[in-house]
Formats: sequence, C-alpha cells, structure tokens
Amino acid sequence: MYSEKVMDHFNNPRNVGELENPSGVGTVGNAKCGDIMRMYLDIDDTGVIQDVKFKTFGCGAAVATSSMATELVKGKTIQEALEVTNKTVMEALDGLPPVKVHCSLLAEEAIHAALWDYAERNQITIEGLKKPVEDIEELEHSET
Repeated sequence: MYSEKVMDHFNNPRNVGELENPSGVGTVGNAKCGDIMRMYLDIDDTGVIQDVKFKTFGCGAAVATSSMATELVKGKTIQEALEVTNKTVMEALDGLPPVKVHCSLLAEEAIHAALWDYAERNQITIEGLKKPVEDIEELEHSET
C-alpha cells in the first residue's frame, strides 16, 4: 500500500523534464527491475541548486521518489543535497513498501551521479562525494 504522498508525487510529479544547459547530469538504473533515473542540476556560482529536473523510466514508486528527491534538493547547497539519502526520501514520502526501497536508492544515487558530473565538469572535489554506481543493484548487494 502506498502513502498519499507517494500517490500524489506519482500522479502529479514535480520537476519532470530536462534542463537545456545543466551543470550536472546523473543517470542510474537497476538492471533487476529495469528502472532508470536521470537527474539534471542547475547549480549557480555559489553552489546552490537553482533548478532540478528528472526523467524516469520505471514504476510509480520510481517516479514518486524522483519527484520527491528533486523537491528535497531544489534551493539547497551542494553539501545539503549530498545529505539527502534514500531514507530521507522515504521519510518525506511517508514510507515505501519494502519491495520498493530500491527506488529511493535510485533517487539518492541519481543526485550523487549528477553532483559527480558537476564536479568533473568543473574539476572540483566535493567533500564526502563518492563515485556513484551506474547500477544500484551493486549497492543493494553491498548493504546486505
């Protein structure tokens, strides 16, 4: 059973689309379920995320977690965005069924992948940012 917030973000996703000249783009997927998430960030000179968009191919939970993740990072600094975890996304959505937790991992990794791309484009290091995985199935196995 999905929460009202999950259903709202699925039926009325926020920040769908792509940015024309993004500061960073991250794409992650899950080979097991077939979900793919791409996140676009527009980061200003002070390190604040001015705009964020996403495109997701996947189930309703993947769309909802993508939408919520964009809401959580928009207007935040790079460091604040880095602190958005899959648990943060799940809590903001009032939970996910256990079989859909991987969707929140996708959202977290999409943020990290877009930040990684931004850092590489600008030849900077973002403290605490690790090279993202392309397939979150790797993360699921490493956490067990």
